[in-house]
Amino acid sequence: MNERLPMQVEVPGDGYHRGLISCQVACPVHTDARGYVRAIAEGRFEEAYLIARGPNPFASICGRVCGAPCEAACRRGKVPRVDADGRFVGVDRPISIRALKRFACEQAGPEARPTEDLLQAVRGYVPRVCADAEEMAALLSAGVAGAFRAAEGQRVAIVGAGPAGLSAAHDLALMGFKPVVFETEPVAAGMLAVGVPAYRLPRDLIAREVAVIRALGVEIRCSVTVGKDITFAELRRDHAAVILAVGAKSSRALGLPGERGPRVYGGVDLLRAVSLGERLDTGREVVVIGGGNVAYDVARTVMRQIAYDTARTAARLSGTGKVHLVSLETLEEMPADTAEIREGDEEGIGRLNGWGPVEIVRDHAGAVTGVTLRQCRRVYDEQRRFSPLFDDAVRRTIPCDTVLLSVGQSPNTEFLADGGQDVALRSPGWPEVDKGTLASSAPGVFVAGDLAHGTRLLIDAVASGKAAARSVYRHLTGRTITMDAVTAHVALPLYRRERGYEAIRRQPVPVLEPGERLRHPETVVEAGYGATGALREASRCLDCGVTPVFDGARCVLCGGCADVCPTQCLKLAPLVDLEARADLAAAIAGALGSGAALEDDSAIVKDEERCIRCGLCAMRCPVEAITMERVTFATDWSSS
Repeated sequence: MNERLPMQVEVPGDGYHRGLISCQVACPVHTDARGYVRAIAEGRFEEAYLIARGPNPFASICGRVCGAPCEAACRRGKVPRVDADGRFVGVDRPISIRALKRFACEQAGPEARPTEDLLQAVRGYVPRVCADAEEMAALLSAGVAGAFRAAEGQRVAIVGAGPAGLSAAHDLALMGFKPVVFETEPVAAGMLAVGVPAYRLPRDLIAREVAVIRALGVEIRCSVTVGKDITFAELRRDHAAVILAVGAKSSRALGLPGERGPRVYGGVDLLRAVSLGERLDTGREVVVIGGGNVAYDVARTVMRQIAYDTARTAARLSGTGKVHLVSLETLEEMPADTAEIREGDEEGIGRLNGWGPVEIVRDHAGAVTGVTLRQCRRVYDEQRRFSPLFDDAVRRTIPCDTVLLSVGQSPNTEFLADGGQDVALRSPGWPEVDKGTLASSAPGVFVAGDLAHGTRLLIDAVASGKAAARSVYRHLTGRTITMDAVTAHVALPLYRRERGYEAIRRQPVPVLEPGERLRHPETVVEAGYGATGALREASRCLDCGVTPVFDGARCVLCGGCADVCPTQCLKLAPLVDLEARADLAAAIAGALGSGAALEDDSAIVKDEERCIRCGLCAMRCPVEAITMERVTFATDWSSS
């Protein structure tokens, strides 16, 4: 007879309930996604926007193009689904958080009102629940109250006007500095403006987000190249501190035979040319090498040029015909988002999975005639490390006259040659960075964004820029910004959920039909939710800030809560069946006293992955031992 293994349990402690709000924990800037999603569900659209905007100066842009780590962590996506007979049929899908953020921003963000009106709303916002995520309003309030001591107007130079650089500038302005941003491109926003295609991110929306940052007192100097128009030494001389946020904007080469020469370009170079209206000499047959989101941006951008009518514009690529995308990975392994792959297929991109380039073939005159590929049998080894295994015996050549490489990016830090020799590099182009402070080896020089941690998501760049701003504040003022969080539980005696919310399936985000998408290169693919779809999708949120709280002194262990639980997340278990751990022993001693006989008592065990916050357990309890309570996190900002 097999011995039954003890049940593993966790005793809630400090910070436990904060950790339950998994979407907020997963966000690099800790946006209270649960807060704005529930605000949408209740029709409070302006508050939803203000919650989303609090810690994120690019909320409207993130509503369009964020990689949405919050959705990957969403607890709704882990709730088991059962059929009519009670059999497990999989798990539910997460809340469409990114698309709901877009909806909130369209209702009350820069898309909906002038910059000054928007700033007044943000400055005057008093959160109903003062969470640490409503950062901008909390910081402004702390300054007014005198708890936060602003800087004295020191000038801080920021190299690069991408999301990291502008996020740093945004926060530095709020802290009392005078940030000056130097951008080599003719437009601000970095790769958002010259790397993300307009069919995903409208250019007028970028301009509106940047206008809000300018209105806070940030100076942005475009078409100024550090190392050419101004030296790095001059920046350090004329500014109290410098933040390097140049990103990784250079396409990585593969070193293939035939790679050097006409009509072989980096994918980001193609995107930049289209964004800025520059001509790029391309032929009629295009091969894109790469399997990530940027590769799809490149391929889909070229496809739009194909579909555009015969009237040429300055932003038009000349004479293209077909587009093939070549990826080492299988369809299941491709790093690109599923939506990108599906929409690329719909738009006519020829996808070749499981092939790697060997050579770019050129004729006697040096013109590209094709790409020779070999079959990739394996991309990752047993430890999931990148270790492709090729079969050289299986080869094919794809005819083409243009090749676009989208296999990674690297930074350009040549400007450090004049005045930045004390900035140590861990590898060519990449500075050494203190992970805690984002400081470089050079005094007063900090690093943010992709240059600090490699290419990541947009929201990671925002978080990095904000962290660099705080380090500059500490460096120049000698004071540290502190956030003292206070946790409180608020009982919800009338707690009820939307009827049938647990059965609602994820609402698809409306997109245009392929034919409509390709009418113009800048036609936005994703139409976004209307009010009806947004309210229905938002109502699916489990509201993980709410949780049932059990009063052991009242509980009579009748088991009614477990009986009524629709997801079977509650269970009565004898204490002797629980795994013996120090935290459990301490909790039992606190409740029953030391020396209690475990054989005589039981506990209610709750599976957090199954709980859908329906409140039926509280309604069923005959002795009112269960209450539904909202956990709040009030934050006091100060500097000392």
